[in-house]
Amino acid sequence: MTLLRRLSSSLQQVVKFTNRSFKSLKFPGEPIESSVSSTLTHGIHVFHCPDEVGIVAKLSECIASRGGNILAADVFVPEKKNVFYSRSEFIFDPIKWPREQMDEDFFKLSKMFNAMRSVVRVPDIDPKYKVAVLASKQEHCLVDFLYGWQEGKLPVEITCVISNHDRGPNSHVIRLLERHGIPYHYLCAKENKREEELLELVQNTDFLVLARYMQILSGKFLRSYGKDVINIHHGLLPSFKGGKPAKQAFDAGVKLIGATSHFVTEELDAGPIIEQMVERVSHRDNLRTFVQKSEDVEKQCLAKAIKSYCELRVLPYEMNKTVVF
Repeated sequence: MTLLRRLSSSLQQVVKFTNRSFKSLKFPGEPIESSVSSTLTHGIHVFHCPDEVGIVAKLSECIASRGGNILAADVFVPEKKNVFYSRSEFIFDPIKWPREQMDEDFFKLSKMFNAMRSVVRVPDIDPKYKVAVLASKQEHCLVDFLYGWQEGKLPVEITCVISNHDRGPNSHVIRLLERHGIPYHYLCAKENKREEELLELVQNTDFLVLARYMQILSGKFLRSYGKDVINIHHGLLPSFKGGKPAKQAFDAGVKLIGATSHFVTEELDAGPIIEQMVERVSHRDNLRTFVQKSEDVEKQCLAKAIKSYCELRVLPYEMNKTVVF
C-alpha cells in the first residue's frame, strides 16, 4: 500500500508538471500575442547618429534592462559614410517601463551617441497622427484614403479635407465625411491660392497628404507650415506633361506605368522619394483599363507611403534621399 501511495503521488506530480509545461510551451508559428502576457505593449524606435562601435549593443541593453524584448531590428550603415541608421520593434510592460521613463532612457542614448534623430513611438499609448487631406477634382486617391482610414488600415486621425473643387452635399465623399464628422473646406483658388487660410486650417496637424491635389504649394507656405507634406503623382512624368497625360502615354504605346509618393519640397515633384510602384500594361489594354491601372497603382502607392511614414519606416538620407525600412 505504501508503494502504491508513492506511485500515485508521483503520477499526480508528473501530470501537474506536464500541464504547466504545455501551457507555457510556444509552438513554432504561434502568434507572439498569444504566447506572452496580455499586458505587453508594442513599441518602435528609430535612431540616426554618427557610426561607431557599440551602438547596437547599447540599444539592445536599453530595451532589455527595462524588461523589453526586441522582435525585429533593421540596421543600415552606408558605405564610406560615417552614419548609422536603425529601426527596432519591441514589446514591453508599460507598468515596468512607463512611457515617460522610456523617453528619458532613449534621450540618454541619443546624447551618448550625438544622435541626429531618436524617435520612439508606442501606437497603443501615443495619440494618432493628425492629418489633413488636400484633394482636387479627381477622387480615386481621396476615396481610397478615406475608406482605408475607415477600415482602420491607416493609423491617423483626419482633422479635415480641403479642396479647390466644390462638391455637392449629396456627393458620396461629402456623405462619407459627414457620417464621420470630418469637416470639408472648399477653397476656390482660381484668383489666388488662399494659402493663409489653408495654413490656418492645417496648423494643428502632424503632416499633410496631397491626394492628387493639383495646386502647387509655395515655398513660403512650406516654410510656414514646417512639417512634412506627402504627395502622390503618376509615373508618366516627365515624358508626358500637360493635359491628359494618360492618353498621351496610351497613344505612345507605353508598356510600364507607375506612381511615386514623395515629400513635397520647393522644387516641383522632386522631393525625397518614399515609395514607388509599377504596373505593366499591354496592347490588350484600352484607354479605360489603362487609366484604371494607373489610378489603382497611385492609390496603393500613397497608402503604402503613409503607412510606412506612420510606422517610422522613413528616415531622411543625404540631401534628397530617404532610408525606408
